[in-house]
Amino acid sequence: MLAVDKDTFQAEVLEAQGLVLVDFWSDGCEPCKALLPDVEDLAATYGDKVKFVKLNTTQARRLAISQKVLGLPTISLYKDGAKIEEVTKDDATKGNIEAMIQKHVG
Repeated sequence: MLAVDKDTFQAEVLEAQGLVLVDFWSDGCEPCKALLPDVEDLAATYGDKVKFVKLNTTQARRLAISQKVLGLPTISLYKDGAKIEEVTKDDATKGNIEAMIQKHVG
């Protein structure tokens, strides 16, 4: 998984072609840390079809707000730079994330 920040988010996500999954997390978010191994598993499975990146919102609070990330964990799926779907908080489970990916990769 590629770690992005406020300086690289534009190029790696908003200007990227195809599907990009963004894991929004922060240092103080225990559910985010618990979810990371599941997201990494999904990256190993779908990495050829979807680009996986993670953004630590602690260092990019304004960027997170601009992307309408209001709670953590938030897993957002972008296509050609536009957010098309996301799961947040209690709905951010491996099963729900995988279902969201499968819906868009065919």
